[in-house]
Amino acid sequence: MKGPKVAVYGLSSEGYALACQMAIKNAEVFIIDESAHMAISLKPDIAKTYPNVASLKEDEPLLALEPIDVAIARSKYLFFTPRIRKTGDDAKMEVRSKFKDATQYLEKGSSVIYNLPTGIGGNNENISLLEHVTGLEVGKSISYFYYPLKTKNQAPEEIGAFNSKKDPKLINLLSTGKKEKSVVPVSSSELFHAINILSQFSGLCSILEVCKFAQDEVTRDGLIRDEFKNLFLDDMINGLYDLRSLGSSFEGATTPMYLINGSLKGIDGYVKRLVDEIRSTLKKNDLKASRTKVVLAWTLDPYEMRGDRADMLNSIVTRLRDYISDVETAQGPSPDLFHNDKTTILVLCSKFDYDNLSKKGKGEDLIMIKTNPLCEII
Repeated sequence: MKGPKVAVYGLSSEGYALACQMAIKNAEVFIIDESAHMAISLKPDIAKTYPNVASLKEDEPLLALEPIDVAIARSKYLFFTPRIRKTGDDAKMEVRSKFKDATQYLEKGSSVIYNLPTGIGGNNENISLLEHVTGLEVGKSISYFYYPLKTKNQAPEEIGAFNSKKDPKLINLLSTGKKEKSVVPVSSSELFHAINILSQFSGLCSILEVCKFAQDEVTRDGLIRDEFKNLFLDDMINGLYDLRSLGSSFEGATTPMYLINGSLKGIDGYVKRLVDEIRSTLKKNDLKASRTKVVLAWTLDPYEMRGDRADMLNSIVTRLRDYISDVETAQGPSPDLFHNDKTTILVLCSKFDYDNLSKKGKGEDLIMIKTNPLCEII
């Protein structure tokens, strides 16, 4: 038996994972690649065969296509999962433009599920824009839900619904396992997400700030526990987009703003400390900058919704090039790390890259630094 018709706007990793989940439940799913301006039919067999966007793109199977306007107009549910690569006010404009593009073809009786974080009160703006673009009244002619997805397939426990309206079919599509998703007001789901993000970054920055005081080797060695040892830069900035979105919700010197600004400063302070540690490594090993290459090993997902990781990687490269001209980035399990004429400092930015590259072998020509809270040299 065929399930409801679904359109997922945005060929992002999070959007694709959600689309696969729904396709396996027999929903009639089209995922929209906004860059290629086409809607791709996602059948259950395709969803089971290709676990992520990269594998789908690499194999290029024959897929049924449909014009974007037709796919959206026919859909009961429209999920908004675009890839956002700009920052600050530019990001807001990019999101607004894509949301207008996604919703302009919606018909009466359909539902919008917004999957980006908005901060507190941000959904009110989305609802106003949705009504302006479609000419339909939210809560009567069209429905609106808030379901902010995080990276690495983390999904909220609650579905935020305008007017607390329950939709059994939507709940079934989004629920996994035996536990059914609960439905709360949109305003409540915003607060749940805010609590999760503030808790995450407050805890993280407590670790980063305190670890700065581990100056001597004895103290640093004593602090090597799994929660510090295996916490990489890749984990630290997971949700940074959400934190910044939350920051736009407040004005003035409020307590939440202190927490948000403190967390942002904590992340920036850690990056500065990492750069200083790399410079210090040159001095400790009597290395000349001209005879040293720095390789930042950080395998990024080019399809994730947020661009925080790519932005952070570019920022670190820029900071390092103020001191060392030869700075490269490395992706994947087998980058070229050995250079006959230079010493390489390999900076491991994620657990994936650490697992793949830490066994390459240390020596006079290769020094490794883990981007954990202690900037551990291995």
